[in-house]
Amino acid sequence: MAVSAVLGGVLVLSACNGGGDQPKGSGQASAKSQADVDAAAAKDASKARIAITPKDGATNIGLNDATSVTVSDGTLTKVELKSSEGADVPGKIAADGKSWKPDAALKRSTKYALSASAKDEAGHEAHENASFTTVSPENSFIGSFVPDEGQTVGVGMPVSITFNKPIKDQKAVQAAINVSSSSGQEVVGHWFDAQRLDFRPEQYWQANSTVTLKLALDGVQGAPGIKGVQSKTVTFKIGRSQVSTVDAKTKKMTVTRDGQVIKTIPISAGSPSNPTYNGQMVISEKFKETRMDGATVGFKNGEGKGEYDIKDVPHAMRLSTSGTFIHGNYWGSDSIFGNVNTSHGCVGLNDTQGANDPNTAGAWFFDNSLIGDVVTVVNSPDKTIKPDNGLNGWNMSWAEWKAGSAS
Repeated sequence: MAVSAVLGGVLVLSACNGGGDQPKGSGQASAKSQADVDAAAAKDASKARIAITPKDGATNIGLNDATSVTVSDGTLTKVELKSSEGADVPGKIAADGKSWKPDAALKRSTKYALSASAKDEAGHEAHENASFTTVSPENSFIGSFVPDEGQTVGVGMPVSITFNKPIKDQKAVQAAINVSSSSGQEVVGHWFDAQRLDFRPEQYWQANSTVTLKLALDGVQGAPGIKGVQSKTVTFKIGRSQVSTVDAKTKKMTVTRDGQVIKTIPISAGSPSNPTYNGQMVISEKFKETRMDGATVGFKNGEGKGEYDIKDVPHAMRLSTSGTFIHGNYWGSDSIFGNVNTSHGCVGLNDTQGANDPNTAGAWFFDNSLIGDVVTVVNSPDKTIKPDNGLNGWNMSWAEWKAGSAS
């Protein structure tokens, strides 16, 4: 039994080592043969080294600049990027064959597979693969901004960005945004709250200059677990300089363009019980005709309905978020303009119903105004409008403005 046990152990040991009935020395020959195979494989291996960004298995990846392929000691021959639905993402290999990037932004909450091939100088091929998932809407933020690309605006138009989620790391987000002017004016950002960031120079933009907004937010962490996804450059033009001054006491508006008074217009501002805000207000929207319902801005009668509801207000231009407009007025008698303040806080200009008479004061001012032009109200018994009520940051001193910057 002891002999059997020993022999059994030998047999088991021999079987585990793969010796079997091979002749003595066959194990060394086998090892030598494997070494030859490894050497041959190493000899044929490509020297090209492919690097894929992001790494395989990565999540919460940005949509614009987070995906790329590079190669060292070789050139790329083929790169394919596909979504989990099988859609191809177009891209181009650089002229020197050393890098690749997609041509378009990726989609949110999507899994992608990337495969890349390259060759070294000897023609030996190398291959790399990776898969990753882009950031979800829940884990990302975007900023809506004005003005738009290619727009021509007035000298008072700030760059205003509203984020769809509260920003905790305001310094990081502001550092990824640049606003510059061809005029060379210093431009500074100001946070009104966790979701609104405006940029402006100390004085109005110089007329006929060009302003460029660069958003490099892709991958920037705005709050824990929340990243930006935008990578965009926007350019807009500043037109001629037009600033109009409404004097609520004299009931006249003086329109100044490029330093010269071009027109004086009789107006009717807010009544003594509902005066117009004082301050510098920027035209943010223009409507040839629009409805104005007092109930939407707090002017209600005893039945809960609006004190006024005019469905076809002509030549209306918004001056505040809270409902201040400069607009045409056809329902008031001609005698009020220049003589009596009768409105609920807006600035009224003589006009006709239908907004189709180009000879009225309302039509003239509408046709000669740009979004971004400034309307300054003085000598009203009301307070100065708040800087964040519309695009009206000009009512803040430069020192106060800079104090709200996170840079």
